[in-house]
Amino acid sequence: MDFETQGDTRIIHVATDHAGFEYKETVREWLTSLGYEVVDHGAYEFDDEDDYPDFIASAAQALSEDTSGNDRAIIFGGSGQGEAIVANRFANVRAVVFNGQYAPMDGREVPEVVVTARQHNDANALSLGARFLTLTEVREAVEQFLETDFSGEERHIRRLMKIDGSYNNHG
Repeated sequence: MDFETQGDTRIIHVATDHAGFEYKETVREWLTSLGYEVVDHGAYEFDDEDDYPDFIASAAQALSEDTSGNDRAIIFGGSGQGEAIVANRFANVRAVVFNGQYAPMDGREVPEVVVTARQHNDANALSLGARFLTLTEVREAVEQFLETDFSGEERHIRRLMKIDGSYNNHG
């Protein structure tokens, strides 16, 4: 896996509560072994009574303060939903949830959610539902997230500007 950005170093922020603790530890070690700079915002030990906002907010705040626009966050929770809600409360954070690929019963093809979120929405945080994913699925989602670039298409830029201008200032 390789992701370069005009010579800038990307930092990957990771965070979880107890539900995603094992996956966070594994992904942190894996990304570090690949040469990425990984900042761990906790949990630092398994505690089934901990609360995800305590850790996710720290990662989201750091991502929000990234002036390069190159940092990413990978956050974990039971479903990933609450974690994304917390992360999306911070300016300039665009968290997307992935807790399994949707497969319609009528045979329709659907796009890869993680790829589309990066290409169309410039998602910079990936919220993974640990109770729904295998480690293999987690790794595949992380690879897609880190390897897919924002398309830069005018329509997507226009939409992001509307979101930033209309909603980020209403914290």
